[in-house]
Amino acid sequence: MAKEESGKPLIVQSDNTLLLDVHAEGFEEARGAISAFAELEKSPEHIHTYRMSPLSLWNAASAGLSAEDVATRLRTWSRFALPENILFSIRETISRFGKLRLLGTAESDRLFLEVGDGAILAEIKGLKRLERYLAPDDGGFYLRLIDRGTVKQELTRIGYPVKDEAPLARGEPIEIAFRDTTASGFKFAVRDYQSEAARAFNGDGAPGSGFGTVVLPCGAGKTVVGMAIMELLKTSTLILSTNVAAVHQWIDELVDKTSLGPADIGEYSGDRKEIRPVTVCTYQVLTWSREKDGDFPHFKVFRERNWGLIIYDEVHLLPAPVFRVTAELQAVRRVGLTATLVREDGREDDVFSLVGPKRYDVPWKELEAKGWIAEANCYEVRVSLPEELRIPYAVAEKRQKFRIAAENPLKLDIARQLIENHPEDAIMVIGQYLNQLGEIARAIQAPLITGQTSNPERERIYDDFRAGRVRVIVVSKVANFAIDLPDASVAIQVSGTFGSRQEEAQRLGRILRPKERNSYFYSVVSRATVEEEFSANRQKFLTEQGYKYHIEAW
Repeated sequence: MAKEESGKPLIVQSDNTLLLDVHAEGFEEARGAISAFAELEKSPEHIHTYRMSPLSLWNAASAGLSAEDVATRLRTWSRFALPENILFSIRETISRFGKLRLLGTAESDRLFLEVGDGAILAEIKGLKRLERYLAPDDGGFYLRLIDRGTVKQELTRIGYPVKDEAPLARGEPIEIAFRDTTASGFKFAVRDYQSEAARAFNGDGAPGSGFGTVVLPCGAGKTVVGMAIMELLKTSTLILSTNVAAVHQWIDELVDKTSLGPADIGEYSGDRKEIRPVTVCTYQVLTWSREKDGDFPHFKVFRERNWGLIIYDEVHLLPAPVFRVTAELQAVRRVGLTATLVREDGREDDVFSLVGPKRYDVPWKELEAKGWIAEANCYEVRVSLPEELRIPYAVAEKRQKFRIAAENPLKLDIARQLIENHPEDAIMVIGQYLNQLGEIARAIQAPLITGQTSNPERERIYDDFRAGRVRVIVVSKVANFAIDLPDASVAIQVSGTFGSRQEEAQRLGRILRPKERNSYFYSVVSRATVEEEFSANRQKFLTEQGYKYHIEAW
């Protein structure tokens, strides 16, 4: 029987799961230590469950962690001796990263996939789905430049991540520098962690660097990180973002904080089609097609200029069709910016192989401790269904059950009470269903923003909110992504998208910009309904980021 070292918070199990005791001394430090190579799966009150997956270990390896580094962290915090099979599994998994190397020269129209293991070489030769892309040769395979991404995707899926050391294109040069004083008249400096993130992405500029993902909390300034990378590379840049409001935000930030002028920056959206040295484009226009299974005519934007950098904003939302063209653009430097690598479609491995491995991340709590983002207080407020809805709820099918629970009319009273409890705060009421939001907006006499709100009207309301002319606004899920609402300190979530962790990241991020007062994030949930089941994802996400999660019954 394994000898116990009492008081340590971690229990390492032979199935690659890690159990973390919330109440043990050293819990916070252990959580930070293992989060670099393990993914949170469950987070009930007392014991949190993490899992070491091949992808989480390869991300750790790409960030410089060795198998011994991982083992040392586990030994430091483990209550019991580590199972031998776990140590073997860690060594075996991490050792796969780097066994396949992609090599080439700037002049060649072909790349060489070097395979340093005879057994792996034989296995790849036998893969039918790769034989049309790979031409066998001594010690590996030749492949066309255009097939670089597709080959990396397929090999990652079968458990052999490729270390891509082939050269990247330089792109068209542009001059870009940060201002010391913004165009709007404020002193400006890039924060230390933002500079670290940009340098970690760029590495030494040698092959094997210049692509990957940067994971930072909402409110931590991912846009500034993107601009810092642009300043390092000084090359023509294509920025892909989630919606028109986000596009305008990027353009405003670039003009305000860098030497670029409006003439240097193009907007490529449903409204305008400008291609300039720096072009900001929406995912929606990229994925527009005349027919359901037709071509995507706006993919041409990827080939309109000699791009030296592509920035995928909110890369966890990168639409599936864009992976196809991303696979063809592996010679271009590219960075994914996100608050979470979790994708609802499970395509994290495609982000890893096509955009690149995680190059930098920093925990929310670390930035909170340094004052860069606000301290957050997270509450789930549970309210009963009214009597007249209990039978309709009981006999409804599951999707309808969720809607009945989400639109519980008693949530209006809760929202009103929470607003009264925060008389000096800037407040957002956020939800999913337009009828519910319209009723709340009318009841509290607040402006409402939905997908049907015109862009000029939407931005006018945001401006009024930022300026303090409006203290409470009601927003649908259009406000989830890339909207700068720096003065929001309270969010009241009355309904959501089936407990999406992506959504939770964005909604919490709306209130985490640094400010003098603390922030409060309330989720109003119907008691004893499917909403409670979906709230487990919310709790998992918040716990993953180090936040305590309180449940209150009203």
